[in-house]
Amino acid sequence: MNFASDNTGPVHPAVMAALVEANDGYAMPYGADPLSLRVVEQVREAFEAPEAAVFLAATGTAANVLLLSTMAEPFETIFCADCAHIHEDECNAPELFTGGAKLTLVPHEAGRMAPGDLRAAIEAEGTRGVHGPRRGPVSITQATEKGAVYTLEELRALSGVARDHGLGVHMDGARFANAVAHLGCTPAEASWKAGVDALSFGGTKNGLMGVEAMVLFDPTKAEELEYRRKRGAQLFSKHRYLAAQMGAYLTGGLWLESARTANAAAAALARGVEGAGGRLHAPQESNLLFADLPRAAHQRLKAAGASYYLMAGTLEGDDPDEMLTARLVCDWSVTEAEIARFCELAAG
Repeated sequence: MNFASDNTGPVHPAVMAALVEANDGYAMPYGADPLSLRVVEQVREAFEAPEAAVFLAATGTAANVLLLSTMAEPFETIFCADCAHIHEDECNAPELFTGGAKLTLVPHEAGRMAPGDLRAAIEAEGTRGVHGPRRGPVSITQATEKGAVYTLEELRALSGVARDHGLGVHMDGARFANAVAHLGCTPAEASWKAGVDALSFGGTKNGLMGVEAMVLFDPTKAEELEYRRKRGAQLFSKHRYLAAQMGAYLTGGLWLESARTANAAAAALARGVEGAGGRLHAPQESNLLFADLPRAAHQRLKAAGASYYLMAGTLEGDDPDEMLTARLVCDWSVTEAEIARFCELAAG
């Protein structure tokens, strides 16, 4: 019963098989091998973006900060939700890699920024000349850190606000696959067709060993990103092992199949939690959800070995009925039996 994170799950067997195959013989380094060259074309085809610049990195943080560093000057500010991963979980890496660009935080609901709030944040900055930061790019997390998914209309509205101010749009897509699976749209519709200029296309949370794709839909900054990737220690010499993972991910729609499986598992878990008397913080839309359960339920679950994060409250306490918040995440490998056992224990 492991619902701690989609980072905790195993690598998909198809990806492991691709790595074994890539390990046969010799190949040119630094992305000059046939696998790496083919993966660039696979990403372009998946996103209907034949001119896109595509580069691989090993972590989501690296993908985010390298892209943002190509979009933001050191004296600018990046606009993002106040729960965004680049704000809460990347140890000031955006500030470091951009050379000092700050983050301007926008209020959220279920992780989603509202266009009006984004506009207000943008218009409050860039008003002090050289005494304050210049306005920089907008960063959108899809799916959000709270498990919600922006609709295509919401994405277009946020991108429209950015465009009104001449700003670029970055998307942190660590769970982009889960968002596309929920929306039932194409990758292009959820990215560049919605106004996104640069995408961190996640794989590690969705069955890969460790690789993310950095996609620049406007390739004019491709050379700069190449240099920044090398300077940021993300140009792997044995690049074929990154490419093998991403290639397997895109072959036969594995990336979308895995996301659909994870989303479906989260939907079943959400139903079970509600059936056990739990309260969801928001409707389930991706593979990540937050729910309140009584302390006694948490105690039973933890005693039985369930792994998940307790986000508010402690197991120790006098009131067994006090509601404590759990963060629950499903990956592609979660089984029906695990979900059923979790929900049985939650119900008591």
